[in-house]
Amino acid sequence: MARILLVLVFLSGLRAEAQPELKGGLDKFVMANKVYPLFSRQNCIEGTVSVSFKLNSEGEVYFSKVQKGIGTDLDDEALRLIRISSGKWNVPDGYDTTASVVVPITFKLDDFGCENKSKAEIKTAIDAYQSRVGLTNAVLNFYKKKPSGDFTKAEEERIIALKASLGYDEEYLAGRLEEGRKKLKQKDKQGACEDFLFVKYMGSDQADELLAEYCN
Repeated sequence: MARILLVLVFLSGLRAEAQPELKGGLDKFVMANKVYPLFSRQNCIEGTVSVSFKLNSEGEVYFSKVQKGIGTDLDDEALRLIRISSGKWNVPDGYDTTASVVVPITFKLDDFGCENKSKAEIKTAIDAYQSRVGLTNAVLNFYKKKPSGDFTKAEEERIIALKASLGYDEEYLAGRLEEGRKKLKQKDKQGACEDFLFVKYMGSDQADELLAEYCN
């Protein structure tokens, strides 16, 4: 069984009665919306991800980041959970909207056949995930710098081959755009714009109109 445990820590220095609260309760919200990420589930990766975020007076999450992560898709899931809570917070009058809230979200796998997984095997899996992230960043950085013209044909051919080997084809990019649109409906503008920028910096112009409309 995959479990996600959650504890709230407020860094604003406010009294308990002045703290924002999620409508219906944050624990209940997380339990209803959590998805234990595939890679970490398959590789028995557990741990705690700390997400820092800020709320405006309307209860919307306008800034969020992983403050301390594990280095796998658990980080993305923890961040997603906080972002889709946007607009569902009750914020008291006079709340300091520049204050940060830190939420440690603990991912735990119970009765999932992970008892025989060694720490070395789990570390190898985390390293493999991070290696893929590094290769993806190499592609993104190439297309970010491409307008400068400071590259050779051979370099571009290597990047195109790497992009293909990672599976970032037109179908994938279309799916990433759809994910971005869903995030807009969930009021996760930051997450949506990150998806649209990913598409742009994978050498595609499919996201240009969405970037112009939502991300300036």
